[in-house]
Amino acid sequence: MRKLLLAAPIAVVVAVAAVAYPVLADHRNAADAGRSRSTEDTAASGSGVLPSKQPSSPSTQPPGTVSTKPPTVTPPGKTAAPKASPTAPKATKTTGTGPGTGTGTTKPVVGDGSAGPSKAGPCSGVSIKPSQNAQSVVNAHPAGTTFCFTAGLHRITETIRPKSGQTLASASRAVLTGSIPLTGWSKSGAAWVLRGALPSAYGKAGQCEDDAANICSLREQLYLDGAHLTRVASLGAVKAGTFYADYAADAIYLGSNPVGRAVEMAKTATAIESNQPGVTVRGLTIEHFASAAQAGALVSGPGWKVKANEVRWNKSVGLMLVNADNARIERNLVHHNGQLGLGQYSSANATVSANVISANNTDGFWIADWESGGMKSTRSSGTVSGNLIRDNLGVGMWADVADDGRVISNNRIVDNAADGIRFEISRNGVIENNTITGNGFGTGRGSGTSLWDGGGINVNTSSNVQVRNNTVSGNVNGITIQSRTRGDGPWGLYVLRNVRVTNNLIKMTGGTQATGMVQNSGSPVPAGQLTFTGNRYILDGLATARFARFGTKLTPTGWQKAGLDTGATFTAN
Repeated sequence: MRKLLLAAPIAVVVAVAAVAYPVLADHRNAADAGRSRSTEDTAASGSGVLPSKQPSSPSTQPPGTVSTKPPTVTPPGKTAAPKASPTAPKATKTTGTGPGTGTGTTKPVVGDGSAGPSKAGPCSGVSIKPSQNAQSVVNAHPAGTTFCFTAGLHRITETIRPKSGQTLASASRAVLTGSIPLTGWSKSGAAWVLRGALPSAYGKAGQCEDDAANICSLREQLYLDGAHLTRVASLGAVKAGTFYADYAADAIYLGSNPVGRAVEMAKTATAIESNQPGVTVRGLTIEHFASAAQAGALVSGPGWKVKANEVRWNKSVGLMLVNADNARIERNLVHHNGQLGLGQYSSANATVSANVISANNTDGFWIADWESGGMKSTRSSGTVSGNLIRDNLGVGMWADVADDGRVISNNRIVDNAADGIRFEISRNGVIENNTITGNGFGTGRGSGTSLWDGGGINVNTSSNVQVRNNTVSGNVNGITIQSRTRGDGPWGLYVLRNVRVTNNLIKMTGGTQATGMVQNSGSPVPAGQLTFTGNRYILDGLATARFARFGTKLTPTGWQKAGLDTGATFTAN
């Protein structure tokens, strides 16, 4: 193996090429009256609404003030087919000293370092049995009461709204389901039909991978013997394992024989939601809730502790934080939800740690550029640490629209269809000690394989961002920095400023992977604002152009002659 060690001075002024690109429009809490066109009045009351891509006119305002303060929080790593039984890795931490070491593996932050649910532990309190209406029991007891869900299947027909300081727990992994049984099927040609179970037709929200049919956000999801069925857009497309819902005719067509089998339909929108503080949710399984696009099956409030739950097979977002300052989301298994595993909206200083977030976006939301995939955060701050985020059909971890003070550390982010980490129109971020591999190979419609897409880490029009000590390998691209015209936010115009990429291990071999910077419009980024320092690169060869500087492809020598990566090492694999 050959090594090349080069040194050079620092950054450059960018060139500009005008290209139109959709600009993120902001959303307010769904409890507010205002909504964008991508979030119709189908969202559950009080659920958080995350931003979606929308065209917008470029801002004519001058650049706003860019803070130079560090993050305001204290910190506490080819898409495969989704795996049905997520497992968690063991993890150890290596040192991060010297050029381009990265940390390589995740640092233990809870217990022995394994992500995912721990045992829920015993529960002592007021029992809630499957035959009871859970909300009625909660209503009958004061703040601070502990409720113990007994073993079995609890059909939740109205949202549970806990009072301040209450605990909802189960020592036996009770299942809370939002589905109802469907019986009375009759044969109809090659399919089976049931009439009278659907609501009236309603508008479609969200953006789907199949933007012609646009059926991803329809909420009445079907399950056969507990297995998720695929919705199709017409009766003619129905086959085994699929269903078609004709809302105008109030008829559901099923492609699999339902005789002697359990057919269920998601009905109740939300399992648990409240704005009361200090609630604990522990040891529950939450499944089959018919949450609207961008709304959660479990919605956390301020100071909540959500621990050791399994949140699975819900229609849209599995677990949502809304105005949930200081919430702690720990050791949950969040998988196979229809749109997104976990969302955070307008929530300061929240902690998301030691969770497994996997195989989300089962229902075909737009993979590349809508809020599908693992986790997305908006107008929030806090720490995302020690999680396993894998096999999601979308971005692994996405901070987007006015996140301010976000630490993303010690995670394993693996085999997600779009970027591993995307930090977009936000500021004051630290991305460190993560292992990021195999991301960006399934972006689908509207995406290519240029430097704009598929980054292991992608920093987009953001300011004051530290990217350090990460191991980034085998992604569509390595570490990418983008400058676009994105309008203005709470602190003024969104701009790309003060991004430092330091001491990372970046492996780019095979394919067309690259690391570097691109810009499509707006004023040039001032010199010295974007720096790469002390990184280690593993490449196909030292003459390979694996770097990009505003449209120019560069070899390692050219990269450093452009004023980048003082003290970096380049190794031919």
